[in-house]
Amino acid sequence: MNKQALRADLLLLLTSCVWGFGFVAQRSGMRFVGPFTFNAVRFLLGSASLIPLILFRKHTGAAAPAPKKAALLSSCIAGTCLFVGVSLQQIGLLFTTAGNCGFITGLYMVLTLVFGIFLGKKTGLPTWIGGLFTFSGMFFLSAAGRLDAINPGDLITAVSAVFWAFHVLIIDRLVQQVDPLALASGQFAFCGAYSLAAALFREQVAAASLIDALIPILYGGLGSVGVGYTLQVIAQKHAPPAHAAIILCLEGVFAALGGVLILSEPLGRGTLLGFGLMFCGMVGTQWDVIAGRRPKGAA
Repeated sequence: MNKQALRADLLLLLTSCVWGFGFVAQRSGMRFVGPFTFNAVRFLLGSASLIPLILFRKHTGAAAPAPKKAALLSSCIAGTCLFVGVSLQQIGLLFTTAGNCGFITGLYMVLTLVFGIFLGKKTGLPTWIGGLFTFSGMFFLSAAGRLDAINPGDLITAVSAVFWAFHVLIIDRLVQQVDPLALASGQFAFCGAYSLAAALFREQVAAASLIDALIPILYGGLGSVGVGYTLQVIAQKHAPPAHAAIILCLEGVFAALGGVLILSEPLGRGTLLGFGLMFCGMVGTQWDVIAGRRPKGAA
């Protein structure tokens, strides 16, 4: 592995760490504010944090200009899907652990490949085997093998993963027309605006509560949204897709680690089994890429 590829992999590892511990911040912040309030502030903050980088790229000519109407429409479409996904995820965190949420959110990797079939993309046996492992892991993670003990927060998070998968497919199309960072900032702004409207309608927004939740909000906005996305964009310029997918799978591992170390969340045998099965499933869906056999246009 050359130095450039190694640097990219290390940046992706840092990205998965930042995103993983972001679940801890999301859960911690809701001790003081509601889910919509938390998302409103962190996504508006995350959107603003990308503006200096966007302006710098425009100044250096690194960003290709796009029609304002196309950029606005693309940001609105992506931001709407993002709002639904992140809202369900944040609500799910009210009832489940940061570790569970981190791993179950990873379902979007499997679902993205499955949904790709309906867009004419091919998928192979590893995807289905990986999906079986992933859903089996979710069952042990959420219910410890018992149908009557499924955590409702885990189910809500699983539904959010459907919208994360839709979001990936939408971004895959839109990023061909709009600068990635401009699209990111725009979609975060729309998501933040939707969340703010929902917060004003459904929750009590108080300055004192926002101050109490300041550290989790700053981490969620500047860390998970601003720094995390920027690192991913920089790293994936030089990282093979298989490396990127597998390393970003570690997001769930860091979420579980953060939940145990910071929030004192339980980590029993059933939970570890669920984590292990889900991780194997996520990696398994990328097996054709790892082996260099995935055909062009495959999901």
